[in-house]
Amino acid sequence: MTDEPVTSLDRDADVATVALQGEVDVLNVDQVRVALVEAIETRPRALVVDMSQLSFIDSTGLGAIIFGFQRARDEGITFSLARPTRGVHQILVLSGVLEVVDLQQ
Repeated sequence: MTDEPVTSLDRDADVATVALQGEVDVLNVDQVRVALVEAIETRPRALVVDMSQLSFIDSTGLGAIIFGFQRARDEGITFSLARPTRGVHQILVLSGVLEVVDLQQ
């Protein structure tokens, strides 16, 4: 098990960005949930999950994304995913996540 962080939070004006990196799986998914909650608590207008440095996400990670989406929606915050790597994009499509969550172009 690694202690490497898989998330980082950045705030620019009314947009909070949670950047994911490496692999998100059952061993570190709690970091993702915490980062999403912390981002929502800053009350941004929009929350973006940057996936440009993410190499893999499992079903627990997808669950965390949906959790963040639902929490943001309940707070009136726009939620979107951005720049997934090719493999992660394929996982998002196959899982049906992109039928619910917006993907920034």
